[in-house]
Amino acid sequence: MGKINKDAWPHYLVGGIAAILTGAVYPCFGIVFGKAINSFSDTDFHQLRHDGDRNALWFFIIAIISTWTIGIQNYMFGATAAQLTSKLRSISFRAILRQDIEFFDKDENSTGQLTSNLSDNPQKVHGLAGVTLGAIIQSTSTLILGLILGISFAWKLGLVGLACAPLVVSSGFVRLHVVVLKDQKNKKAHEQSAQLACEAAGAIRTVASLTRERDCLRLYSESLDEPLRVSNRTALWSNLLFAITQSMAFFVIALIFWYGSRLVSTLEFGTFQFFVALQCTVFGAIQAGNVFSFVPDMSSARGAASDIVDLLDSIPSIDAESKEGKIPQDVQGHIRFENIHFRYPTRPGVRVLRDLNLIVEPGTYVALVGASGCGKSTTIQLIERFYDPIAGTVYLDDQPINEFNVSEYRKHIALVSQEPTLYAGTIRFNILLGATKPESEVTQEELEEVCRNANILDFIQSLPDGFDTEVGGKGSQLSGGQKQRIAIARALLRNPRVLLLDEATSALDSNSEKVVQEALDKAAKGRTTIAIAHRLSTIQNADCIYFIKDGAVSESGTHDELLALRGGYYEYVQLQALSKK
Repeated sequence: MGKINKDAWPHYLVGGIAAILTGAVYPCFGIVFGKAINSFSDTDFHQLRHDGDRNALWFFIIAIISTWTIGIQNYMFGATAAQLTSKLRSISFRAILRQDIEFFDKDENSTGQLTSNLSDNPQKVHGLAGVTLGAIIQSTSTLILGLILGISFAWKLGLVGLACAPLVVSSGFVRLHVVVLKDQKNKKAHEQSAQLACEAAGAIRTVASLTRERDCLRLYSESLDEPLRVSNRTALWSNLLFAITQSMAFFVIALIFWYGSRLVSTLEFGTFQFFVALQCTVFGAIQAGNVFSFVPDMSSARGAASDIVDLLDSIPSIDAESKEGKIPQDVQGHIRFENIHFRYPTRPGVRVLRDLNLIVEPGTYVALVGASGCGKSTTIQLIERFYDPIAGTVYLDDQPINEFNVSEYRKHIALVSQEPTLYAGTIRFNILLGATKPESEVTQEELEEVCRNANILDFIQSLPDGFDTEVGGKGSQLSGGQKQRIAIARALLRNPRVLLLDEATSALDSNSEKVVQEALDKAAKGRTTIAIAHRLSTIQNADCIYFIKDGAVSESGTHDELLALRGGYYEYVQLQALSKK
């Protein structure tokens, strides 16, 4: 974390010095307190008044200095921690975006978990790198400086205070275990009962309809018995230990008072030295013991930092940020699958593609047809290089696609999926997401041209705000057909050589499908197009149709050729015709 926030070291240095000075307040307070107590033994009332005013002034000066040091300490550590948190969130999000699709398929990397970690982990590190770090430095300074002053002013008492310091500091450690960690254990022990109550409340209609209220209450009460039994068994001893350690400071004070009074009575040390040693050693140790209250924050910050480092160090096999690989030149759009075998990493026991071979000539319209689960969408994802096959090779213009730079390769491909993703913002913003050059270089004429080809320009121009119309979250202000045509315009803005259509019209009604299909027909002209479709209107005019069965090409040819074979494609078409009756 220090390397990530290395430019904030001057702030940490100033904050650390301020924390050390803040830690010195209690030992300095002990010296002034000793002088004040010693001055009360003066029989000259004028001198007593003079000394009292002087000591009060010193206390006032200490208060002013501590105000500044505490303020600087908290500001410096707080500001640097906020800066670190911002950097961690930014680089963590960048690391998430860098990961390949396999990373997001894992259960532990669900959307909710990733966003939760993105929010929580940097915040946990913020706690340790901010005010907590300042408090740790402050407590350490108080303990070390207090022991040094105690030994310097009255070395015998200082050594006794040094020997007893672990006992006083341990009170904070025991308080941590008995109060904080015990609460965490109790919370974990009650998770089962909380889950039971949540299920009962969430399904209250079922509980009421079955008249099972008494059973739910009985089960909930029984789930509380074991945590209660464990809590009662440990409460006596833990509270006894807690009481002893919390009173340990008073035992140490009593010991130092007893031993100090003997040393003062034999004139070995004066009253001033006695009170300085008492204040600096005992009360310094008490303050230092408070550092244990930050242990839970330190523990959670350590785990969070470890998760962040693991994420940052994770380099995907398909790295979109990598600068390596060839840059595609003069792309024609010739796609070839050669002996492709594939299993999804999260389902290694299920083979999706089995020796798949297919060829897509440049500028042709190819349709992939088959039953659900046969591997059509997987084929599209392999072309996008979301995954690499476990065997075989995918070629673009007779070059293996895994030899290309990932980012540069994908610039020549556009994907229009069944459910287009629009983001909260304007129509212009959503279309410009497809640009492969800086957005400022995209002209209004280019925008209008791609929208015209996507059959959406007239609709956009009819809106009061035109291209600056807000689409709402996930495009909620637009219909399905309108969202799909904006997605097509976004794809066309890339001017791709290969256009992938993953059931782009299957979720639309007949009228919207007709408009969108016209847009897709325009978009397909002059470029290689691979479409996954179920409706005959989408596929029957394709230059070549591949009928995929059990992860391999079963039949291939034009619509009429495949019907003449009277094989799997013929049966597929007949079933679809029956479903329309």
